[in-house]
Amino acid sequence: MEEFELLKKEVLTCQKCELCKTRHNVVFGEGNRHAHIMCIGEGPGYYEDMQGKPFVGKSGVLLNRIFEVCGFTREEHIFIANIVKCRPPGNRDPKPEERQACIPYLYRQIELINPEIIILLGATALKGLIDPNARISQIRGQWLDWNGRLVMPTYHPSALLRNPNLKRAAWDDFKAVIDKYREIINPQHHSDYH
Repeated sequence: MEEFELLKKEVLTCQKCELCKTRHNVVFGEGNRHAHIMCIGEGPGYYEDMQGKPFVGKSGVLLNRIFEVCGFTREEHIFIANIVKCRPPGNRDPKPEERQACIPYLYRQIELINPEIIILLGATALKGLIDPNARISQIRGQWLDWNGRLVMPTYHPSALLRNPNLKRAAWDDFKAVIDKYREIINPQHHSDYH
């Protein structure tokens, strides 16, 4: 069995924190396991927990629409994962000990998928991967370096649903991702924005 499947098997039976007691399904992540782009969110919500897939609720619908305009698909261009793989009860923020238990799985996913570009969706992803004190409103839209990979922090789709005024800024962030994708991966990449 290859490393990716072994990791998935391990994650699906994980008991390293309290979240294992309340979850319905572990959300390992999905997409192209050789993707050039990896999106990282916070953790599963209700629908994700029920289906075992990332971003399938209202936030996922919006995220898919954004991908579509960018010319990206989950199947071909992107792998989506989360800081924690199990739903925190009531969709609360993951506790530090829950993040600590789960983050090695994410590091391993990044290592195996080997994306050139990482998109951090929201404050929890930014704090979990880059800096616990970082503020998404101050750092979004700026390219960061994480272990030699390009990282673009942007707002979580749920924040865009709560506050539509953030949509323009988030779209600017995704346009920067399209430009970078063309620059370093595929100059012929087609998107609906230009």
